[in-house]
Amino acid sequence: MAAMPKHKLSESPNSRAIDILDWTVTARTGPISTATHCNLLHASLGIPLPEMTFGNNLLQITHRPSGWTYTFRVEDALRGVKNGPFEEGDGGVKVGYADAWLKSRTIADSGIPMPQTLTTKPYDWTYTTTYAGSLDAAGSKKALWVPSEPTNAHHAIPIAELSRPDPILFYAEVPLFEDELHDNGVSHLLVRIRVMPTCIFILSRFTLRVDNVLFRAHDTRIFHSFASAPPLVVRETRGWEAPYERVKRGLPQALPRRDDLMQLTDPNFICKVFSDMPKEESQETGAGTGWRGLGTVVQVTTLQS
Repeated sequence: MAAMPKHKLSESPNSRAIDILDWTVTARTGPISTATHCNLLHASLGIPLPEMTFGNNLLQITHRPSGWTYTFRVEDALRGVKNGPFEEGDGGVKVGYADAWLKSRTIADSGIPMPQTLTTKPYDWTYTTTYAGSLDAAGSKKALWVPSEPTNAHHAIPIAELSRPDPILFYAEVPLFEDELHDNGVSHLLVRIRVMPTCIFILSRFTLRVDNVLFRAHDTRIFHSFASAPPLVVRETRGWEAPYERVKRGLPQALPRRDDLMQLTDPNFICKVFSDMPKEESQETGAGTGWRGLGTVVQVTTLQS
């Protein structure tokens, strides 16, 4: 087992942090945004907000020697949502109730409280985003993401290391948004972080279920090994998509009730089904929407020691 590195935990009413070696990790969580905050976010973004928007939540990691800072926040995530008519690659989901749903969100007397600055305009009603985090500060070396080297073992996320029962020094779940799509499914973005004696690991997961139409997911994994010299950060993004019935076939055959679909509401189950499917099916063909988020991309960035 690796030696326990020197670290310090701190906590406030809505924030928790850990200082470990050259890193500071901060997780801020709180209730859904107030109406005033939602109005400000809407004015900035130009689209109606998800039903549950956690505008004050964030996850941030900072490499103190270089100043490199990477953050996950809801405003930046929602900037990745299509604002305007769908174009090729946007992966638009058009179903019978979509027009009625949009109208319910964009008509002032619909009974659904919305920001007063709302204007009627098309946008991606599923809140699909390929948001992979925000580079708030590139640091003294202006570290940027570059393509990984497939033959370099350090340019991959070590699943075996992450599967070891190492002590977890810091853990946080940071919800960014959730919307039930007018009871026709769910759109959800959640960020998790684990800090262990040997590494930092982040998983940001967007999941979408449109009932009887499709499932979609987009994962961003961030990994840093404290042993890397110079410090190296790996970022892997994966996008999957499949028709609703194809994912439904992944339900266990031994369910007590054949109509028990509860597991289809579990993002972890959905992504396991995706990962068990052939890559050509889940990451290339998808559900036939042409969504540009399909596939896997691995990048790395090297920081100043």
